[in-house]
Amino acid sequence: MENLNQEKWVEGLKSSDKAEIIDVRTPDEFNEGYIEGAKLINIQDSEKFINAIEQLPKDKDYYVYCRSGRRSEMACQLMNKAGIENAYNLEGGILDWKGEVKK
Repeated sequence: MENLNQEKWVEGLKSSDKAEIIDVRTPDEFNEGYIEGAKLINIQDSEKFINAIEQLPKDKDYYVYCRSGRRSEMACQLMNKAGIENAYNLEGGILDWKGEVKK
C-alpha cells in the first residue's frame, strides 16, 4: 500500500495498462460525483467489500480513493491482506481532487 498525492496517483494510473480505479465511498457519496472510470466498492458494507476485493484479479494496479483518504487507506491495507500488492491510496481523497468529477 502506498499513499500518493494526486499528481503521482494520476501519473501511475496513466502509465499502467492494468490499472483500475476503486471508489470505496457509499453509493450516496458516489452519486454526488466520482472520478471517471471508478468502480464502487463500499467499504462500509464490510462483508460485501471483503467478498468483492477477494474476487479482484491480483495482478492489476488499483488506484483507490474515498472522501478524505482515510477509508481508502484502510481499503488498501485490506486489499494487501487479500493478496493484492499494488493498491495506491489517493491522499486527501476526492475532497482534494483537482480533476474532473462525473455525476
